This record gives sequence, C-alpha cells and structure tokens, in this order.
Amino acid sequence: MIKSYLKTVSYWCIFCCFTSVSYAQTEALSVGWELWYPYQYHNNKQQLVGLDFDIFNAIVKQADLKVTYTELPWKRHLQYIKSGKMDVAMGASFTEERQQYAYFTQAYRTESVRLFVKKGNAQNIQLTSLAQLSTSNYMIGVEGGYYYGMDYQELIKTAAFQSHITEVIDLEQNVDLLMKGFIDGFLVDPITLTAFAEKYKLQDEFEAHSLAIYQDDIFIMLSKQSLDQAMLEKFNNAISTLKANGTIDKINRRWSKLLKDDKLL
Repeated sequence: MIKSYLKTVSYWCIFCCFTSVSYAQTEALSVGWELWYPYQYHNNKQQLVGLDFDIFNAIVKQADLKVTYTELPWKRHLQYIKSGKMDVAMGASFTEERQQYAYFTQAYRTESVRLFVKKGNAQNIQLTSLAQLSTSNYMIGVEGGYYYGMDYQELIKTAAFQSHITEVIDLEQNVDLLMKGFIDGFLVDPITLTAFAEKYKLQDEFEAHSLAIYQDDIFIMLSKQSLDQAMLEKFNNAISTLKANGTIDKINRRWSKLLKDDKLL
C-alpha cells in the first residue's frame, strides 16, 4: 500500500514537472535579438525598438503570445535555436541547413546585401562577380553566421575564396577594418549601413559597388526542438492577418520615413 502510494506521488510529481515546463514555454517564448540597426536596437531611452521589433511585436500581439527577449550574438542564437535553448529568431534568411532544425514562417519583409567600399574607391575594385574574388588581391569583410546568398554559400566552401574573406562579429568591426585599410570592402544590408552611418556621422565615408550580392525574403524562425507546427500556424495566421489589414506595410513605411528623416534614435 505504501509503495503504491509513493509510486502514485512520484508519477504525479513527474507529471507536474512536465506540465509546468510545457506551460512555461507556451506562456513565454524565448526570443533572441542582436544589435542590428535599424531592425533591432536600444534607443536613447533604452527601449528595444526597430523595424523587426515593431513587426514582431504586432505578430505576437495578434497571435496572443507572450515573449521574453535576450540579447546574444547571431551565431550563438542559431545554435540555441538548433538545440531548443531558444525558441524564436527574427530577421532570418532561409537556408536548407537551417530548415533542418527550424520552422520558417511566411516572409514578413525583404532584404538585400551589397558590397560597400570607401567613398570614391568603387571604380578601383575590379569585380564583376563574387567568384572573381578568389583570384584577386582584395579582402572582403563579412559578419559571422549571416547569409549572403547561394553564390556566396558555394564559394565559401573553397580555400581560395576563404583566403579573401575576413569574418567579424558585427558591422562596427568591419567599418573599423575598412577605415584602417585592412579590408577593401564589406558585405552589408544597405538599410543597415545607412542607419549606422547616420548614427555615427559617417554618411560621406562609403559607397556601394556595382557588384550584385543577394536579395531575398526575410522570415521568423521557430526551433523544432522546442516548438511545433501548431505554433508555426499561429505565427503564419497572425502574419496573414497583419498583411491583409495593412499593418505590416504601415510599419515598413513608417520606418522608411524615420530612416529618411534621420529620426531613428
């Protein structure tokens, strides 16, 4: 009788533990973010703001979800999505590798990547394709963990191409390396660089090279280890509603105006 009672108590405790974990995950999704103007950053009031935050907050409100935010580097964020330690990532490009461990929502915005060099130097960088970098004398800066398109993904597998790539943590490091002459240019989203240049008064320091790099849709990623397709459906339904009623388009237009008027902070 005592053994049966203890066994029942044990099962009840285990059940409570599992239901508690499941409930906590349902109530508060863990969402990572990284300093990334003008998509994810702190304003001068130390509030989390940006195009991604505004759209994402509208999505979770529409889906009636609760979230908590944690700042961490993008490369680590991807590892946490893979392991299930983190539930959600905003501002993600689609890749087949990421699809193995994450669900991708509907796209909620687009993104492009260009090669930027010192102002007045674009004509001196003789590149008409990324592949030519392998046999050139140029060094190009990139940010670790970021996606730069299919051409880049294939080229980076070769030693010849890798020898012309410098990988850093963030845009600020690439800007520093370019200004000091250690690299000839860096790959970045033009909107991000524009916001960065305005913040640090560097508007006249860079120009875009004519080389086409990448342009595609941007998604929200959900960890397959911690979330299921029912949660994916919640996100997609919310995104569909916000697209249909014009909310996402309105947010995009507002941030375009803020960027144009230099009122990001």
